[in-house]
Amino acid sequence: MTDDHTAVLQARTVQGIDEIDPAVWNACANPAGAPRNPFLRHEFLLALEASGSAVARTGWQPFHLVLETAGGDVRGVVPLYLKGHSQGEYVFDYAWADAWHRAGGQYYPKLQASVPFTPATGRRLLARDRSPDTERALLAACARAAEQIEVSSLHITFMPEAQWRLAGELGYLQRMDQQFHWYNPGYAGFDEFLADLSSKKRKNLRRERRDAVADGIDIEWVTGDDLTEAHWDAFYQFYMDTGSRKWGSPYLTRRFFSMISESMAEDVLLVLCRRGGRYIAGALNFIGSDTLFGRNWGCVEDHRFLHFETCYYQAIEFAIHRGLKKVEAGAQGGHKVARGYLPEATYSAHWIGDPGFRRAVADFLERERRHVAEEIDYVETRTPFKATLDLDAIRRGREGPADVDGE
Repeated sequence: MTDDHTAVLQARTVQGIDEIDPAVWNACANPAGAPRNPFLRHEFLLALEASGSAVARTGWQPFHLVLETAGGDVRGVVPLYLKGHSQGEYVFDYAWADAWHRAGGQYYPKLQASVPFTPATGRRLLARDRSPDTERALLAACARAAEQIEVSSLHITFMPEAQWRLAGELGYLQRMDQQFHWYNPGYAGFDEFLADLSSKKRKNLRRERRDAVADGIDIEWVTGDDLTEAHWDAFYQFYMDTGSRKWGSPYLTRRFFSMISESMAEDVLLVLCRRGGRYIAGALNFIGSDTLFGRNWGCVEDHRFLHFETCYYQAIEFAIHRGLKKVEAGAQGGHKVARGYLPEATYSAHWIGDPGFRRAVADFLERERRHVAEEIDYVETRTPFKATLDLDAIRRGREGPADVDGE
């Protein structure tokens, strides 16, 4: 995995995002012309580290890669972590780790190029000029780093398709999975979206929305300067309840939420549900230039369909209101299809050091990719949209083709 382009550049790693100038990082992460992704901002990654959420103690040792000229001009960066486990990634390699351990190998530590705890597609090879040459150099530098520190593997997860294909050309193993995204072709309102659904599905959605708030529940959007510590206190209670039931130890600390509120409140949307004078449920979303990213949900009272209303229908309402093109509602969840979310492939690339282990994983991934593609095709036949609608046209929107980055 070498390229002549790397001859004029050199790579180094840093042990914390605070070692990189925020303006320099952000110029690479969200350059002019690229869809703005809030998770790639220096502010978001700093909040994860400074709050104690993504640090060595939690198994996420920052190991960010910087690609620069001999004169120190930064051309690209990669959010990279030295991992002691496979938690918080949403691209599951537990079976790989088990197989390698049973064969006498040491799977951990490994390198992970991702945004911790965030199953959202975005650029991982953060080239300031967005050129394939710089992205190739970043891929080569990541592989060299893995070889030099002698880890078993390197995993680049939730990549845009274009970067995934480039990684495959350079010898990385390619993996696919699927999520469910909602697309806005230019709806004027929620009712216009409902009009694109079959009659039966349209009635089901209206019934769910009505029943969700039947117990006197009011729902509000809170973003920007309107966010307060009281809002975060309420939401953190919901987050802890969900986390303790699902995975035992929630990933994010309370301080994390205060930090993002201080540094990037304009990119944050809280959907909060109130009943009887107190907040009872809520969903955390992040706002990109053209996408609303759903992240966390929680509640302290159980009301039928309230999860669907808060996480999915309110996200659709907000996206229409803001003119956003897409809602990414997080990992997994086939139940989202009945709510108008379409299946979409997600992509990851993997470097594995041991040749024998690499061959075994490559064989598995070839079969897995076929299965994922077949599953996506099958799910597309089960959407609630009218049979006469062109789903690809809904994805593209009324203004033309999708962004070339696939974000």
